[in-house]
Order: sequence, then C-alpha cells, then structure tokens
Amino acid sequence: MLVRGDLVHCTGLGHLHILHDHLLGKPCAFCTRDGHISHVGPAGEQESLALLEKTSDAPRVIPHGSFLLPTFCDLHLHAPQFLYQGTGLHLPLMEWLHEYAFKAEESLDADSTLARRVYTRLAQRLIENGTGAVLLFGTIKAETNLILAEVMQAAGIRAFVGKLSMDISTRPSYVEHSPDAALAAARAFADECASLVAHLPKHRQLVEPVLTPRFVPTCSDALLAGLGSLSEARGLRIQSHMAEAHDQMEWVKRERGVGDTDVFAQHKLLTPRTVQAHCTFLDEPALSRVAATGTAVAHCPLSNAYFSAEPFRLREALARGVAVGLGTDVAGGYSADVMNCMRHAVAVSRMREGSRVGRGDGGANLAVDWKEALYLATRGGALALGLPLESGTFAEGAPFDAQLIRMFDPRTGAGVGAMDFFENVTERKLTEDMVEKWWCLGDVRNRMETWVQGRKVRAYEDVLP
Repeated sequence: MLVRGDLVHCTGLGHLHILHDHLLGKPCAFCTRDGHISHVGPAGEQESLALLEKTSDAPRVIPHGSFLLPTFCDLHLHAPQFLYQGTGLHLPLMEWLHEYAFKAEESLDADSTLARRVYTRLAQRLIENGTGAVLLFGTIKAETNLILAEVMQAAGIRAFVGKLSMDISTRPSYVEHSPDAALAAARAFADECASLVAHLPKHRQLVEPVLTPRFVPTCSDALLAGLGSLSEARGLRIQSHMAEAHDQMEWVKRERGVGDTDVFAQHKLLTPRTVQAHCTFLDEPALSRVAATGTAVAHCPLSNAYFSAEPFRLREALARGVAVGLGTDVAGGYSADVMNCMRHAVAVSRMREGSRVGRGDGGANLAVDWKEALYLATRGGALALGLPLESGTFAEGAPFDAQLIRMFDPRTGAGVGAMDFFENVTERKLTEDMVEKWWCLGDVRNRMETWVQGRKVRAYEDVLP
C-alpha cells in the first residue's frame, strides 16, 4: 500500500515545510515492517512513479483539505493526577501537592482497578489529542506503574514510565522509608518494566522505564546519589522537576544550602538522558550550564502560570542550545492536549516580549511564533526525548508516527470542527495560512487517524458521534 497526499513537518526551529502531493511508500505499506518510512518523495518524480508501477494496489489518497503531520511529544505528564484533572488549582505548589497530588497518587496505589481505569482513559485521551510519545510520572508503588506501562503499550503509545522515588514526604503514608528501599524499588521497577516488553520485536517495544526522583524536597542526598549512579551504570533515563516555584526553591536552599540545580549536578542527575520540567527560575548562565550537560527541558507554560509565578526563558534557552520540548503537566496544567500547550507557549512568550519592550531592554525578541511552537511539539520534543533518528519528521528511516488532520470537506469546502472558510478552498493548494488556522482553531474533531511506529492507533470512526 502507498499513501499519497500533502505532508507537513518542521525540520528545524521555525522551519515549516509543506510537501505537496508526496508519496510515502513501501511494497506492502507506507513504512517498512519495523514501522519506519522507506520512501518519501514528490509523487511525480521518477522513483515514486517506479514505486507506483511496482505496486498492484492503488495508493491511498489523502483527500484535498487534509494533511499528515507528525504526532506530538508530551515531555511532562503526571499520569495518576489525571484522576483529578482540572481541580485544586487555587493553592500554591507545596500545599497543592499535599492536598491533592499525594492523595490521588496514594489512592491509585491502593486500588489497582481504579488505576487501570484512569490510565486506560488517559491513553484514550492522549490518542485523541494526537500524542504519540509521552514522558510520564507515575506513583511510588511499582505494581501501579507496571499497570501504566501495560496500558500504554496496549494502546500503542510510545511511553516513558517513571516510578516515583521519594524518601521524604509531608504525608507519612505516602513515602519510601529509606534511601536503600527506594533504590531497590527503582532497580526492580526498571527490570520489570523492561521485562514487560522483552518478548516483543525491538520496534514494538514502546514503553521504557525512567528513574524519577520527584524533586529535591522529597529526596535525600543518599537517594539522589544512588539514582545518579544507577542511571550512569545502566544508561537509564532520568526525569524530575527543577527550579519550578518560589516555595520549592526556598525550601531547597534552606535545607540543602544550595539551589536544586547544584543538588542535581552533584549527584550526576544532569545528563543527556535527563529531562527536567519547568526550570522557570534558571537565568541565562544557568541555562548555559544545563545545555552543557545535555539535559533537556520540558516547557510547561500552563502549569508555570499557576505554580511558578515566573515564565520560562524559552527564547534564551533555545539560543543557548538547550533541547526543549513541551509538557502538558497534568494536573498542574488542566489540559492534556499539546495543542493547548503550543498556544500557551506562544502567548506567554509574546507577553514576555511586550514586557521587554516596555522596560526598554535591548537584546533579541523573546517571542516565539506558531511554527516554532509546532517544532517544539514535534521534532523538538523528539530530540529532547532522544527518540530514534529523524523522529518527528517525514524522512526515510524515521518511525512513521503521524496524525491525519482534516480541515475541510473537499467537495463542499465546509470547515471541520471550529474551522470556517469563507473563500472557495476546494481548488486551493494547502498553504501556511491554512495550517496556521488549524493550529489556532483545531481540536480533536480535525484528527481523523493516528499512527505510532507504523500502526494505526486511531481511526475516523472513533470520533463519530
């Protein structure tokens, strides 16, 4: 089978490419048997024509008014907090954790049926929202995190699952009782999570364990040191929160005598395998330091507005070579939709630029535009996650992680979902203005199909009433 139609992807920051009338193909599908794209090219070029001649079946044609786009990457989401998504956002961070987050996480650890229900619905929402890869915080209990990994694998989502490590807590019933116990649990979970998919071909192993010290206030130095050594010895990924909120940073300086960036660095937890969420209070020298370690940042503009009281220095981070992707940060962010995350990232950056101009400061423009945000949600997120070569683009050798976006009916020109077109679009080629319109107004009603590693995980029938 071959697929022919318009492709949209970002190959670099701000570099949006519309590939009109292109062919994706291989002899039996549009990607190789291991889910990677084997051919991309204009449908009229010689190689594409030869491929069409060799194939007995007619190509599947993406209709006019629709296009393929790489799936989104969500670099920060608390899976158990999906239980109370959209509530409790009136409190400061440390109070919110005690009153909402810890209780919800503990309740899922105590009820495996509830955990499976919550995680199954979360997987459905992620697919609806076009998320093909996600970096997940879980809970303390290994078994609950294995349920999370099982659900994501079964759903066909590329998921990096973190069992929380925390030997300090304001909730005595929700804590690991020693650094040694926490480290033993982290090792065991990493082994069990890997075993969960070990029987599958490599390209079908979609879930992977992540070492997850919650953040410095909940982790002793002994635990952090042990996790750093474990990651170094076994090449395991790391995720945490860093420089997120006033009360959190004040606590760390008071208790540890240094900032949490120094604490993570001391324990070898800032590495090319690390993604740190938020980082809103990092100044430019600190961002350069983070870039030098290869650590990536999950930019979470919505939850930053609620809990950080400080916007992330996105433009400065990008200028210094920090790998940045976007994170919805459910439930500190109330939406699990990366499209909303993109929009918030642009809005916050424009306000930062307005403040810079108002102060009369010199220097570079701090605003990012919609194309840059789309890059962060796709290719940029893939790079920050260390996904396989060319991920987040349509290129030969890239995993086929894609979503089919429908903007309007090709026969009538009637817009889909919230999109309205008042000029005749049925004869027009796909333009940047059309893609921007979808970026601003589109929602789940525009997403017809989704694939991860070459397998369909969502079809049009799923969105019919």
